[in-house]
Amino acid sequence: MRAYERLLKYVKVHTTSDPNSGTHPSTLRQFDLAKILVEELKELGLTDAHVDEHCYVYATLPATQGQESAAPLGLIAHMDTADDASGENVRPQIHENYDGEAVTLPATGTVLDPKVFPFLREMKGQTLITTDGSTLLGADDKAGVAEIMTALERIIAENRPHGKLCIGFTPDEEIGEGASLFDVEGFGAAYAYTVDGEDVGEISYENFNAAAAVVTVHGFSVHPGSAKNSMINAQNVAMEFHAA
Repeated sequence: MRAYERLLKYVKVHTTSDPNSGTHPSTLRQFDLAKILVEELKELGLTDAHVDEHCYVYATLPATQGQESAAPLGLIAHMDTADDASGENVRPQIHENYDGEAVTLPATGTVLDPKVFPFLREMKGQTLITTDGSTLLGADDKAGVAEIMTALERIIAENRPHGKLCIGFTPDEEIGEGASLFDVEGFGAAYAYTVDGEDVGEISYENFNAAAAVVTVHGFSVHPGSAKNSMINAQNVAMEFHAA
């Protein structure tokens, strides 16, 4: 099966995460895709494939003969999609031999215009897959999941020599919780790649940590008649804090 065929299958599984749930995973529906992936991994011969109670999928492909001493390599992608728009009832649109011009999404009339998204011109002549406009497509990061699964299938089918491969599919990346309960030691990789990028062939070797903090600023309210040099505007304090 080709990567785009797997993508078309995976995006139809509703896996939107929820930033307000407070649970791990944030939505039980993410297990629906996790269970599908476990079965597919087992069908490929990764017999230890499993999903844990927090919806993390793990599997390993043992090293081929003569490659046992190679450092174990990890491949990671996330299963959830963002809550910016619906991820339910996704209807992918396939634009074969894309002409590099504006694309109108049928459900809403939304236009993807190369004048706004210049990278579209670079896709000319390729097969472009979009949503119909009523939902997210979910290629972030089900495209990564599809790529990993397809790579495994090809490696196995072509009997390519390799060291131990460690596979991890995670929930809740879109809400900043994807790594929270990831079993690094159990995963077993010496090095790993997260397959969640942009340009073909692009490798990002560092990124900001996306840490967050909540700062509450309390002002000081005083009657205007006696406020001079006494009243403190909380917004001004917040701006000074931010500027510092």
